[in-house]
Amino acid sequence: MTPVAIRTMRAGDAEQVLAIYQAGMDAGDASFEHTAPDWAAFDASKLPDHRFVAVDTDGTVLGWAAVSAVSSRSVYAGVVEHSVYVDPAAQRRGVGRMLLDALIASTEAAGIWTIQSGVFPENTASLAAHHAAGFRIVGVRERVGRHLAQGNRWRDVIFIERRSPHVN
Repeated sequence: MTPVAIRTMRAGDAEQVLAIYQAGMDAGDASFEHTAPDWAAFDASKLPDHRFVAVDTDGTVLGWAAVSAVSSRSVYAGVVEHSVYVDPAAQRRGVGRMLLDALIASTEAAGIWTIQSGVFPENTASLAAHHAAGFRIVGVRERVGRHLAQGNRWRDVIFIERRSPHVN
């Protein structure tokens, strides 16, 4: 297995990051969205200090993680929503967990106390990686949205969060 390194995401990673994002959407259990945004929209929606990519020795991006603010209200300044996507060819290698660990370290160093997200129940690999990284299930949002790419079918979302034991 090729060694994997985690580094800060760069604009030069855009093509690979967005291709991995699209592959996750195409698989059907990663997002309600069905088309990856362009780089400008992606870049504008993610906090710049908490974006990471996993790369192999030749620099190929294997996965990415990033966060967005959940609110502009100051009381929620320490709460973010995250995304983690791994290239299908790199799955089951621990890449997602490595990205989560980098994201946790980065957000805690910045004083962020809660990382949250929603995961489709069928995405058991993601749920397992999140559980191993200290996330807990807060609840299930039943039939919270319609998945247009899957025939407009209602989908449940498992709401997860990780509350930092280090940031008070």
